[in-house]
Amino acid sequence: MSELFFAPCPRGLEPALATELAALRASGIVPGEGGVAFEGEIGLAYHANLESRIASRILWRVASAPYRNERDLHAFVHGIDWPRYFKPERTLRVDIAATRSPVASLEFATLRVKDAICDRFRDECGTRPSIDKRTPDVRVHAYLTEREATIYLDTSGEPLFKRGWRLDKGAAPLRENLAAGILRVAGWVPGTPLYDPMCGSGTFIAEAAQIALGVAPGVERRFGFEKLKQYDVSAWQTMKVAALDAKRAAAATRAELPIFGSDISGDMLEKARANLARAGVPGLWLKQLDARAMVPPSEQPGIVIANPPYGERIEVRGPRGDLREPRHAAREPGAEAFSRAQPDDTDSEFFRAFGDALKQRFTLWRAFVLTADRSLPGQMRLRESAKTPLFNGALECRLFRFDLVSGSVKPRPAPRPTEDGAGQ
Repeated sequence: MSELFFAPCPRGLEPALATELAALRASGIVPGEGGVAFEGEIGLAYHANLESRIASRILWRVASAPYRNERDLHAFVHGIDWPRYFKPERTLRVDIAATRSPVASLEFATLRVKDAICDRFRDECGTRPSIDKRTPDVRVHAYLTEREATIYLDTSGEPLFKRGWRLDKGAAPLRENLAAGILRVAGWVPGTPLYDPMCGSGTFIAEAAQIALGVAPGVERRFGFEKLKQYDVSAWQTMKVAALDAKRAAAATRAELPIFGSDISGDMLEKARANLARAGVPGLWLKQLDARAMVPPSEQPGIVIANPPYGERIEVRGPRGDLREPRHAAREPGAEAFSRAQPDDTDSEFFRAFGDALKQRFTLWRAFVLTADRSLPGQMRLRESAKTPLFNGALECRLFRFDLVSGSVKPRPAPRPTEDGAGQ
């Protein structure tokens, strides 16, 4: 029996997710804002949770109906056969998102949805689920528009970007599914050299290596569908055993992948090595290096990919000229660092030198840089060939593409003549 699903993802990656879901043999694929709707049997939800690198969750659409107020919402949700989906002994969490909804309070609407589910269980089973907002067994999501309410069961549980391998990380690491989506947008495919000169805890290179070795992103974690009555343990175990076998084979391989990472911080590289080992892809090329001093790690041109520090001062040298460790990870969205209108001199010096290194040493490579600073190409003195709007959480960013060919440095503006004809 075909079911309806919705897979939210980082905004800007909807086309990439649609392509990925098509490869997983989903049907009825409809990209929308913030995610992709699709159809398939319930086993497809297992497969998408295990294999999707870009989705944030896989939501199972239970029902939808028109509504006008909280009373309508309660009646609609109470009418759903909840005991069909999970046992009253399971703990529950309810989340609501809305666009132009007429309800006066989303908090009160959430309470009414929760009450409707619990009332239905009490009516039929004589008992009701307990609420657990931190680690619930079952998550119910409601989406309210101006006239329609849609109810979903979350088959994922924890967000899918939590792969289970990244325990060591920086202050505000790039989410794994955003990194995987950027690799797809960049057109990277296994066998193409990939270099992250500010790799931090290794998110880009770990995702790329897992893709190259066929390691499923969800192989080491649990999922929400395991707590539902529709859970087919035999079908799931068949999928998971195959995925675990593939991961073990990847860990045992001695193939040298053309995937490279460097960072100025030795501590971050140690975290990257530990993360790579947990991800099942040890043995990648890692080097402690200032990004301004980088050189191509491969004779074959490939892709440079970076999520540099943005909106935060880069302290690159101490008072005696010794290298300090710049903070290669941005703060959480909304932090004070993002409010500065102009980069400071140290930022500009770093990015100009970084851009020069790309121009002078990486001819015929393509570079992709994710940043919230739209002036970055100017600071790097490089002309972007494309830019893709993406969201890193709530933070609006751009993925700039630079095709590194001779003459890609931006010419400086000619000096303005003075009244006597001399340049200023």
